[in-house]
Amino acid sequence: MNKNKDVAGEEPSGALMADVARLAGVAISTVSRALANPGRVNEKTRAKINAAAKQLGYTPNAMARGLRVGKSNIIMIILPGSLYYGASQVIPQVLQSINKSLIQGGYNLMIANLDRDEISERHILDLAFGGSVRGAIILSSKLPEVDGRSLANSGLPIVSMLLDMSDAGLQSVVTNDREAVRDVTAELIRLGHRRFFYLAGPEGNYHDVERYGGVLEALEAAGLSEDSVHRSGGHLDYQHGFDIGVQAADDFAELTEKPTAVIATSDDMAISFVSRIQRTGLSIPGDVSVVSFDGSPVCEFCSPPLSTIKQPVEEMGRAAVDLLLDAIGHRQNTAAVRTVIRSNLIPRESIAAPKS
Repeated sequence: MNKNKDVAGEEPSGALMADVARLAGVAISTVSRALANPGRVNEKTRAKINAAAKQLGYTPNAMARGLRVGKSNIIMIILPGSLYYGASQVIPQVLQSINKSLIQGGYNLMIANLDRDEISERHILDLAFGGSVRGAIILSSKLPEVDGRSLANSGLPIVSMLLDMSDAGLQSVVTNDREAVRDVTAELIRLGHRRFFYLAGPEGNYHDVERYGGVLEALEAAGLSEDSVHRSGGHLDYQHGFDIGVQAADDFAELTEKPTAVIATSDDMAISFVSRIQRTGLSIPGDVSVVSFDGSPVCEFCSPPLSTIKQPVEEMGRAAVDLLLDAIGHRQNTAAVRTVIRSNLIPRESIAAPKS
């Protein structure tokens, strides 16, 4: 037997599958089955195997497993979290685009999670290390990591979409968040606005850092200080956009000197903010202009129709699939590690020059 491989034909990371079986007190075939198809092994036995693998530092290589059991044609997509918050249609649009491109390439899409709790993270990693999937696309979130296992070490080709992880060596497909918000802020300044209200995503989040950075760059270019913008939010995830908008409306009402332009970092935030503000008797855009980010189709049917920066999610989905299939097929890939696809403003009736 080749001592550089374990008995199941996988490249080990130090320990062998036989070592895991010996420590767990089970057959090697049971270990293999637990890693490849966790649902076929009872929870007690699976727990012993996982504990043994963790103790020994055993990490099977999913691509090597794929050569043994037959190459999967399933690509898993990893979502950022629960989808039952908010009206944003960005995620469904992304899924539709990715699914269409994968089908054309002969692959099937599997949604790996509907949450990002520990159980879901373990499930994602079981799929990756078990050889059930051929590659992964992760949306706007960090890689799963539990008990020393990380998706980055699974051997799977991975593409990050909507979050730049190129510094970690992952192919990333993103939009020009900073530039797009900078341009729309500059347009509001051109219209005469000098006091701004910014509805923030979670502090430190990639999108919030980039988008707020765009606001600040536009202010600086116009000779305005950061004091010209009031931030609201910064504590809740984007999935809670409606709640962020409602709280922002309360914050706005408490300001003595009201801003004349609002920049929301998601459509959901803007929609709930506008609804609450209009209840106080303020008009959009007569008293305050509002612009948001995402480009959800629902914005066209708001009252008034909401100006929004549209993310090219269909094009981004196709680009992510192309990069992933290139990696799976080991085709020569000359694309940059970071692929940027531009977003653009869709101007509607929610923005206008401020009252003189």
